[in-house]
Amino acid sequence: MTETPKRSEPHASLSTDLRVAVNRLSRTLRAQKADTTVSDAMFSALARLHRDGPMTLAELSRGDGVTPPSMTKTVAALVERGLVSKGGHGDDRRKVLIGATPAGIDFVLETRRRRDGWLSPKLAALSPAERRVLADATEIMRRLAHQ
Repeated sequence: MTETPKRSEPHASLSTDLRVAVNRLSRTLRAQKADTTVSDAMFSALARLHRDGPMTLAELSRGDGVTPPSMTKTVAALVERGLVSKGGHGDDRRKVLIGATPAGIDFVLETRRRRDGWLSPKLAALSPAERRVLADATEIMRRLAHQ
């Protein structure tokens, strides 16, 4: 059973409030996909392939922090949809490289366009001071995520 922080602990309220706000925003942004039947795991793998280029299943699963069997299922679903393809590895014929197809790249770009399209007007409605606060908070959240 997970313990909830006691309100007497330093920053317990901030911890809870931040976690809830980040989760809600993340859930709303994740819903802004070009095709909502593509799972978050599928989009994450596809976006990584778009950003970093073709890679092996082991590299992709390690980069996304999932097990190779889980990534195998994800890649199979992406191949079935025509969003990624498998090809030979130039250095080792036993290895297979997985890469985003043109349709996969289009999917990533359209999803990013939709997500930015949802968020940008909300940011534009904020005051310059509020946007500065968010810019500072974004940097702090990046640091928190990499600790």
